[in-house]
Amino acid sequence: MEPGFRAIRQSDNPLLASIIRDTLTEFNAARSGTVYFDPTTDDLFSLFQQAGSRYFVATNEQDMVWGGAGVYPTEGLPAGYCELVKFYLLPAARGRGNGTALTKLCLEAARELGYTHVYLESLPELKKALRLYEREGFEYLAAPLGRSGHFGCDRWMLKKL
Repeated sequence: MEPGFRAIRQSDNPLLASIIRDTLTEFNAARSGTVYFDPTTDDLFSLFQQAGSRYFVATNEQDMVWGGAGVYPTEGLPAGYCELVKFYLLPAARGRGNGTALTKLCLEAARELGYTHVYLESLPELKKALRLYEREGFEYLAAPLGRSGHFGCDRWMLKKL
């Protein structure tokens, strides 16, 4: 089986939560006000059952979960905006084009769902992720949008679709 991407399954919840928390720990970013402590991190499957959302899981050749990313209608965002969320990959999945492919899948899903803009929140410790977002056309904002509850994030970006 070739590496690929698929929709999230309920059975993915524990591994995705672990990938998210392990990645934030790896980059010394496991702090209050981030997805590390967000209770939805433990049940992404249920979170992404909400209308206007979609989550993609990256898998390797053996169909093992490598990480994932999604788009979500975060509360308080302007009309037509969604947020790129829960974007994390295992170290073995990085540097192979998975991040770029996931970004493109999420942007296409946002278009299909009728969004006009994609917003994201990140951290300065996630330098490679920030460079990826820049390459994909995201631009920095001076302040956050919406009410994600992730007050620990201090990098905000937006892309017009």
